[in-house]
Amino acid sequence: MSDSQEFTMANSDNATPDTNDITPQDVADTIEELQQYRERLLNETLNTAQRAKMKKSAVLKKLEPELERIDAILEQLRNRQAELTQNN
Repeated sequence: MSDSQEFTMANSDNATPDTNDITPQDVADTIEELQQYRERLLNETLNTAQRAKMKKSAVLKKLEPELERIDAILEQLRNRQAELTQNN
């Protein structure tokens, strides 16, 4: 199972609110949290790599797929936020 499928499945459980109940602020909060996670992931990975004397370019190459996945999710969330804002 891919990471994106896991993300989708993890967010489709019974605890997820009805999509009609989601507000633009809910989406904005999620965007903020995911942006913070992305930044923390990047910074902590690069700091650890530096301490291990690994090449930054090699580490970034390994990290890039995860960063791209996060960026794609952020784009989806921003689109959803725009839709919700237009509909209100």
